[in-house]
Amino acid sequence: MSVAVSIAVQREAFDVGAEYAQLRQHNCADGATAMFTGSVRDLNMAQSVSCLELEHYPGMTEKVLREIAGQAAGRWQLGRVRIVHRFGRLHPGEDIVFVGSTAPHRQAALDACAFMMDFLKTRAPFWKKESGPEGEHWVAARQSDLKALDKW
Repeated sequence: MSVAVSIAVQREAFDVGAEYAQLRQHNCADGATAMFTGSVRDLNMAQSVSCLELEHYPGMTEKVLREIAGQAAGRWQLGRVRIVHRFGRLHPGEDIVFVGSTAPHRQAALDACAFMMDFLKTRAPFWKKESGPEGEHWVAARQSDLKALDKW
């Protein structure tokens, strides 16, 4: 069975409902859909965040996201995978990332979604700079994100 993989790296906002509809459209083979949406927080490590700027390496970013989706498809029986990641200047409350997967059964969809997010957080070539009243700083990889990979 071939997995339908769709990747988008974009500046513009996405519609979570439309992303769900795309995963489900004409998809009667999969009984489970799992999704994760990540948003900009207004507080990070006890510092206020007024803006988050995301930069990426075009071409390489899409390639890495496709590889992550392919690894998930190799581990679980999936029907569809959708990853959308934004870049540019974002503000608290705005959505940054959408990861969705469909599968015949729920556990595969849930596990694949969690796997893709864990690997996306640590492997995808995005750079984040937070701005707030305390100034600007680049966001370093968190040990907890790296530790999350151990379960896979």
